[in-house]
Amino acid sequence: MNVFKADNRANLVVFGMVCALVIGIFCRSAKSGHLELASPRAEDTYYNLLVQGFRSGQLNVKREAPPELARLADPYDSAANAAYVWEVDHLCYEMSYYKGKLYLYFGVTPAVVLFWPYEALTGHYLLHKDAIMIFCSLGFLAAASLLYSAWRRYFSAINVGVVACGLLAMGLATNLLELLTRGNIYEVPRSCAFAFAMLTLGAIWCALHEPKRQILWTAFASLAYGLAIGARPSLLFGAIVLLAPAAQACLAATGPFSPRRIAVLLMAAVMPVTLVGTGLMIYNTLRFDSPFEFGWHYMLTDIHNKAVRQFSPDYLWFNLWFYFLEPVRWGVHFPFLQEGRLLPLPAHDYYGASGCCGILCNYPIVWLALAAPLAWKGRTAREMPALRWFIGAVFLLFAACGLTLCLFFAAGSGYLTDFLPALMLLAVVGILGLERALAGSPIWRRAARLGWCLLLIYSVAINVIASVKIRAEGNYFNGNSFFHQGRVDEAVDCFEKAVAMEPQNAVFHIGLGNAYVRKGMPFEAMAHFQKALEIEPTNAEAQYDLGCTFMGMGQPDEAIRHFQEAFKSNPDFAESQDPVVNNNFAWSLATNPEPGNRNGAIAVIMAEGACRKTHYQQATMVGTLAAAYAEAGRFDDAVATAQKARDSALALGQKETADNNERLMELYKSGRAFHEAAAAAP
Repeated sequence: MNVFKADNRANLVVFGMVCALVIGIFCRSAKSGHLELASPRAEDTYYNLLVQGFRSGQLNVKREAPPELARLADPYDSAANAAYVWEVDHLCYEMSYYKGKLYLYFGVTPAVVLFWPYEALTGHYLLHKDAIMIFCSLGFLAAASLLYSAWRRYFSAINVGVVACGLLAMGLATNLLELLTRGNIYEVPRSCAFAFAMLTLGAIWCALHEPKRQILWTAFASLAYGLAIGARPSLLFGAIVLLAPAAQACLAATGPFSPRRIAVLLMAAVMPVTLVGTGLMIYNTLRFDSPFEFGWHYMLTDIHNKAVRQFSPDYLWFNLWFYFLEPVRWGVHFPFLQEGRLLPLPAHDYYGASGCCGILCNYPIVWLALAAPLAWKGRTAREMPALRWFIGAVFLLFAACGLTLCLFFAAGSGYLTDFLPALMLLAVVGILGLERALAGSPIWRRAARLGWCLLLIYSVAINVIASVKIRAEGNYFNGNSFFHQGRVDEAVDCFEKAVAMEPQNAVFHIGLGNAYVRKGMPFEAMAHFQKALEIEPTNAEAQYDLGCTFMGMGQPDEAIRHFQEAFKSNPDFAESQDPVVNNNFAWSLATNPEPGNRNGAIAVIMAEGACRKTHYQQATMVGTLAAAYAEAGRFDDAVATAQKARDSALALGQKETADNNERLMELYKSGRAFHEAAAAAP
């Protein structure tokens, strides 16, 4: 007995050390994302703004919507609202805008269970990255406790090293590192839902194994899963797992059948989650006048959510392929992973897919879930039912949540948190079952152990490499956030980190080049634009930015050459650029004293792009377009456009601009006459 106790203590120490290692990695990996960095203070981050709104007696966030949104014909048009939703003082990108107020589409549970209590207890505000770390750690510890209970009850003969590998799989072979590395608003509800889903499974385990407190544990599981749904409504159909204790009691082969106990168990399974769901519907009705509207259709994002289908069978096959079957694409440069879809997108309103998924290919340790039935092989009739019911519940959670995501209009590796941890838990049970089944065959057990260890190493390696790639992307987005806030030194630092982590990414070099331009270091900027062109010779943005840099250095000939290359690579490139920048450079090209019209075509492209983006509302931009037409020798267009500029200036009360365009009209008419005379000359 003393030897057993000593071994048990040693096992606990090893188990605890592995848990501490994983949580330490979580803490080290937690980083703020670009939306959090766009808010200079913790209290200005999204969930804290929601908490401040609640404290003020309102359901909308404590931030005024930009007044310009109300004046737009369609405030959800990303092209029209882009100038307002990214303002530092009124940042509302990814918020929901309804009847002049701003709300959060993202689940309310994190605000209720963590952000608000933390502020109330400490007087300080919690950063999103810290909340994600807390939720990931809580969910991992819940899964670890569940694994420990299963080990001690059903697999006590298995070496602690095998169980430690299972812990590493739960912590480092799922996508939790991705959530921690991104650290944005999106990851808060995902990590929260993961934590409460794991707590739900832990409570179901206790309900199946502790008959005396079965009702209490079932009620706790129902409450925990209700909170998971409050964080991620897409988990709704996974609530079927709450019926496992009642189903076990109803179908038990031994013991007296008690209709009253079954009814009480059903109430314990249904009532708490129903109360939470009812609260969510009331919350939605008070915000959006509909119990089933969470704000998704009213989001201020880069697509028009009101115009697309949120769920459809048309998305099913593509998403199934993406989440389960799409292999990773390897590159020759660190961090090696490359994105690229093998299948065409399923429908015109499908948003897209991002990240590394294909879990059957890229997380091969999950194949061990097929060995989960070995966990009850050769067990007594008394041992078997509870274990089988639990494994069945975990499988239902995985299947229900995974199928829901496969019907969604977008896919991404960040969504894996909804179902991958449940599948990984089945895989760990499969490893334990395989070890137990092969206990009498040492050679086969060693061979099997070598196999699943290799699968585990590969799965963890994929996650670590993917997290490095995501960290590099995070540094890039953080650099953009600092850049737009005018914090140039911090932007340069973030871009340099991104380039250092992924040196063969042209986009990262372009970001760093633009930051150097803003910092007044044009030669360093040009080096990075040229590096981007080495990586992607047809990159129109790098050519364009290089042209802008030469123009700023007073070298129009070099600038024109790069502008020509940019528009040769992508004739529609001017459409994506800032209209004011396009206007300024179009004017510079159109008024260049060099003879001939070699600048004219580019000036026209840039000026037309600027005018289309402003819908011909700015007289100065229309005037630039007229000058560009004249430089290109298109005098009829120049005269007509100058007339538009004059009329626009008069409508705006800009008499001086109108008079100037009147003079330009006459000048262009003279140029047309001269051009016609020259053409008629022998």
